[in-house]
Amino acid sequence: MTIKEMREKFVSGDYTPENAVAESLAVIEKRDEEIHAFLDVYTDAVDEALLATKRYKEEGANAPALLGVPIAIKNNILIKGRKATGGSKILENYTATYDATIITRLKEAGAIIVGSTNMDEFAMGSSTENSAFGPTKNPVDARRVPGGSSGGSAAAVAMGAVPVAIGTDTGGSIRQPASYCGLVGFKPTYGAVSRSGLMAMGSSFDQAGPLTTSVADAELVHGVMQGKDVMDATTIDADTYPAVPLKETYTIGIPRDFMKEGVDPEVMEAFEAHAQELKDAGHTIVDVALPLFEKGLAAYYVSMPAEVSSNLARYDGIRYGLSEDGETLLDVYEKSRGVGFGDEVKRRILLGTYVLSSGYYDAYYGKAEAARELMRVELSKVFEEVDIVMTPSAPTPAYIAGSLTDPVSVYRQDIFTVPVNLTGVPAISIPMGHVEQQEGSGLPVGVQYIAPHGGDARLFDLGKKMYDTKL
Repeated sequence: MTIKEMREKFVSGDYTPENAVAESLAVIEKRDEEIHAFLDVYTDAVDEALLATKRYKEEGANAPALLGVPIAIKNNILIKGRKATGGSKILENYTATYDATIITRLKEAGAIIVGSTNMDEFAMGSSTENSAFGPTKNPVDARRVPGGSSGGSAAAVAMGAVPVAIGTDTGGSIRQPASYCGLVGFKPTYGAVSRSGLMAMGSSFDQAGPLTTSVADAELVHGVMQGKDVMDATTIDADTYPAVPLKETYTIGIPRDFMKEGVDPEVMEAFEAHAQELKDAGHTIVDVALPLFEKGLAAYYVSMPAEVSSNLARYDGIRYGLSEDGETLLDVYEKSRGVGFGDEVKRRILLGTYVLSSGYYDAYYGKAEAARELMRVELSKVFEEVDIVMTPSAPTPAYIAGSLTDPVSVYRQDIFTVPVNLTGVPAISIPMGHVEQQEGSGLPVGVQYIAPHGGDARLFDLGKKMYDTKL
């Protein structure tokens, strides 16, 4: 059921939050031993469901928007009194002391958190194979990855445990898993959602967003989480950006030069079929040029590791988390970080420290940030001509776990998503069909819509027209 369908049944009394949470926990018990979407399951959610059921009897349709809805949360978002590991051994036994702002807002809306989901360590990865607690499998085909780093959240929804899970998106970590698992995944305008209580990976990139089975559900959950927060100076008021009007039909730009190489032929076939669907629905399709987007992946893997290097300095074996004994303070640092961090995290810290070092800062980090600004200008000019830019969400469907051993090959899975985070605009991935692959049929693939700053509602509008109407 979608959240909308579930709530209607709650209000009518045909179905209760007690039923919903019981079924959620039953699915987790039945399937999660194989899928490993969850790191922790909160069985005390049953008590919250009982209270929610009573509230519906008293309040009916006036009850909060998400009252009684089971939800899963990525394990890098703080929930007071619950373990928050970020998928890392260095925080294996860390318990959050406060709620993230978005958790406070979800709780106030009545959502019932049934568990925390697995993820690539500190959100560094595109497959959820980098978790210190073991990989997550794709419920569509358990031999394949669910995407990352929010793969656990995507798998939780795809296996039917919850109607919505919250992930975080630094370079595509909501949209790419959504594509692999056949879901809707939304990355908001940067600053639309508070990052307070979210473990920082790349502070100028990170945003939390929903993974759902419908666009309307994503819109509902985003509406609950969004808004100005005094605990996060980067958050914005809804009216900060000029109004981005909704339209009956949209002009949609496709950067075809950007998609010439590295895209699976079947993905491109599905993409062209979706473009035709848009035309048939009355929308206008035009080609646009975004030459700097081709540099996006290179710029991202300079700027992002630089921020990683800075943000992860706090995990030093002294203040909290894992601490290894040493004869000197430096020994404690080296041993704690050496044991606590995985290979991918170490790789990005080393790269980030290098590009920020004296003599290399201007040559690498400075140029990456300059390219980032030029990309913003380039994209804003394109949005003077079109309403939405469209690409595949990922260049391939979900791949067999362990088949990509070269880190650069894994990084390339984010080629269409990282420019969005570099420029701070919103984007949504919706299912656009299925492809047949060797040793795997019916694998889902997604299409990505990108809107101007503050154009989140436009993405929901087009997404509902092109996807929800099929449900």
